[in-house]
Formats: sequence, structure tokens, C-alpha cells
Amino acid sequence: MSDKSWTERLFGGFRKTSERLGENLTAVVGTAKLDDTTLDEVEDALIVSDLGPAAARRIRTKLAEKRFGLAITERELKEAVADEIAEILRPVARPLQITAFPRPQVILVIGVNGSGKTTTIAKLAHLFQEDDYGVMLAAGDTFRAAAIGQLKVWADRIGVPIVTGPEGGDPASVVFDAVKLATDTGIDALVVDTAGRLQNKRELMDELAKIRRVLGRLNPEAPHDVVLVLDATNGQNALSQIDVFKEVAGVTGLIMTKLDGTARGGVLVAAAEQYGLPIHAIGVGEKIDDLRPFDPDLVARVIAGVA
Repeated sequence: MSDKSWTERLFGGFRKTSERLGENLTAVVGTAKLDDTTLDEVEDALIVSDLGPAAARRIRTKLAEKRFGLAITERELKEAVADEIAEILRPVARPLQITAFPRPQVILVIGVNGSGKTTTIAKLAHLFQEDDYGVMLAAGDTFRAAAIGQLKVWADRIGVPIVTGPEGGDPASVVFDAVKLATDTGIDALVVDTAGRLQNKRELMDELAKIRRVLGRLNPEAPHDVVLVLDATNGQNALSQIDVFKEVAGVTGLIMTKLDGTARGGVLVAAAEQYGLPIHAIGVGEKIDDLRPFDPDLVARVIAGVA
């Protein structure tokens, strides 16, 4: 896929977010100067656009340091906001690198059911394929036959091997078989689907702990990554999932999906500011190549409506 078409999809995906923030900021610039009242209104506009209180406060403080008391046009305000959003996003925009030795690099993918987890696994595998890595999938979400079936369909579609077990079977044994096979066949990246149940945190914690123990016997470094898939349409609720999964699973990085068509894309900024976890990729559509690492400066300008 060309950079141009990805950029176009990015614009499309963040259009509602951009329009929402743009309208909120346009309503602010009624005064000639950037005074306390205007700054309060800017902060409120950012919060209601889902950028979250922490990011809104940081942006307000920076604007006050640089522009307080100066006249500011709507365009200048949006440019200034874009600059500050980029400052927040740059440290976390980190693609998932395949660096493990010995191979395979084991990537556990977690997330609540409905977050787009299974589809994201397929898109992530496709991303690795594009870089000429050998990829294998493991269907570790054994509690849902639909999850196993869906992952099999995707594996066939993109042409990668998959290891599955019976519905209701032991996820750790599926992972054990997958790591052994991936090691024996020289696979670079093993992407493991895990259960998405948060109703019983203790059960999920025990299951993930068992998977880690099994992995540790085969490869002490594994899992190399624990990636949480978040659905952007959940807005601030997505952030509470980070809190829970960090505690339960030791999350090392995030992927944000379903940014297309939601007005809540600002939650990407909120997650970056609040948690500082690497955001490996964002999803802006349903196609197999709609998941990509992102350019923080471009995304900042798109969100602020100045790209």
C-alpha cells in the first residue's frame, strides 16, 4: 500500500475526531488575546474531544508559557495544539520490532472480546510478512469456538501456519505446542491470541501466569511482548482497560483499533499522556493493510485539523 493511500485513510479515520475538536476550538477563539478565560475554554474543548484531563492540562500549560497575553487566530491556535499533541505522541510511537534471539519472538495479544483483537492479530501478522518475517499464529483463546474459527480463517487467508487446540482446552498447552513448532521450523514471530474475559480477573490472571510459566520453560525471554488491543470507540473506557490489563497481564505496548468513523480518536492522545506505553500501531479500517505504525506529527496535525 502506498504512503499516499495510508495518509488518505488516516484522514478519513480521524475526520470525525478532527471535526469535533475543530468545532470545539473554533468556539473558543472569540477573544483577541490568549488570556485565562480563553485557556480555560481551550482546556475544556480538549477534554470534551476525548484527549483527557492530563493531556488537556499539559497543552494548556504549554500554550500559556508560549503565547499568554498574545493575540491568536483560530489557525494559530490549531497549529499550536497540533505541536503539543505531537510532543505527547512522539515518545510512544514505536513500531513492534522483531529482535528476539533465539527466535521466535513471542507476542501475547490481549484485549476484551469485541475490541477487534482477532482481526488485529491477522493484520499484525500481515505487517510482519511485509517485512519478510516468518509468522505463526496460536489460538490461545480456547474458550470461544468462534475465536478459534475466526483466527483459522485469517491464517488461511494470509497464508500463515496456525496452532489450535480443542474448544475449552488448556491455552497453555496450545502455546507450548506453538512455541515448540515455531522454534523447530525457524519462525521469526509467534503471535498468540489469549482470552478476552475480564469478568473474572483472578481466572484470567491465573491463565496468563500459567502461559508465562510454560513459555519460560521453552524460552526464558518469552513472552517478549504483551500487546493490548483497544477499541477507540470506547473512548475513556478504553483507558480503564489499560489499568486493569497492566495489573493482570503486564502490558508492554498498545494497538488502537477502530479509529475509522469514531469521534473519539483523541483517546489515542489520552492514552499516550496518561500511560506512556508504546503505541505500536493504529487501525483505521477493515482491510488487511489498515493497521500501520503511525507518524506522530502527521496524526497530531490530522487530529487538530491542520494537516
